[in-house]
Amino acid sequence: MSNTGGRRKPPTIHDVAREAGVSRGTVSRVLNGGHYVSPAAAQAVDAAIRRTGYVVNRHARSLITGRSDSVGFLLTEPQERFFEDPNFNVLLRGCTQALAAHDIPLLMMLAGTDDERRRITRYITAGHVDGVLLVSSHSGDPVAEELRAAGVPLVACGKPIGLRSKVSYVAADDRDGARDMVRHLLALGRRRIGVVTGPLDTPGGVERLAGYREVLSEAGVEADERLIVSGDYTRAGGEAGAERLLAQAPGMDAVFVASDLMAQGVLTALHRAGRRVPEDVAVGGFDDSPAAVAASPELTTIRQPWDRISSEMVRVLLAQIGGEDPAAVILPTELVKRAST
Repeated sequence: MSNTGGRRKPPTIHDVAREAGVSRGTVSRVLNGGHYVSPAAAQAVDAAIRRTGYVVNRHARSLITGRSDSVGFLLTEPQERFFEDPNFNVLLRGCTQALAAHDIPLLMMLAGTDDERRRITRYITAGHVDGVLLVSSHSGDPVAEELRAAGVPLVACGKPIGLRSKVSYVAADDRDGARDMVRHLLALGRRRIGVVTGPLDTPGGVERLAGYREVLSEAGVEADERLIVSGDYTRAGGEAGAERLLAQAPGMDAVFVASDLMAQGVLTALHRAGRRVPEDVAVGGFDDSPAAVAASPELTTIRQPWDRISSEMVRVLLAQIGGEDPAAVILPTELVKRAST
């Protein structure tokens, strides 16, 4: 019986080899990294793959190589944080695009509770992903240490507290960004500068507070502890932090807020208290996320280079999967002036 009109079989590795004029083994070596293959043969195989429309059978290849050919994006925060904080979405999109250039899928994993972290850790260490992009690591969170101890390639977003020399990370220069913001507020003539910090068990929370303290000290301005309150990177946390500052230091004339999302909450509290921004209180944020331009007035903020952070995280992770040692990358930030100051 004729197969005319039937379903066309997908091209195989044999079809690619025949089209390229090379052996099946050469095609296999090209697909698995190109080791011991001449540039001319590799080019012929790549061209044959495009002409035939061959698609790699990832499951079959993983049985041979011992790799899953996938990467995990692990967020160790409650699920609602992912949907509220625009930074996570920006970072996820950037990492997905960077991995797509290597034809590697990204598996998103949320682990906001101890049970979820245990399940996800078991899944990762069982070899279901080749490496992990770890986002939002808190001090005392065992995930990074457990993955490192299990030999799982790992890159953290931000300096993981207590593991800096052992775990790869990519971070914006949080301390220098905070210094730039506080210098800007001082240059405007503000002297009673409050701060709503990030969580102080995270690298961003610690580094941004340190930058705030350093610049005030250099300027000879005493850091009044009543002007320092902690936040949690949420809008509600920023609002609560501003209310505490207004109660503790009603004479403050500026606020440095450690995230744009919290700064939106700060603006809400200041408006409710009858304080004009920036006339009475100048407000500076951090991130230059979509929350900065959605705020009213639009926020002066510190821009984190999210595109570079995501692409560097992927680059460092793939290098580590390939056998390279852990690496650290710190990227510069930029002051962006808008109407809130």
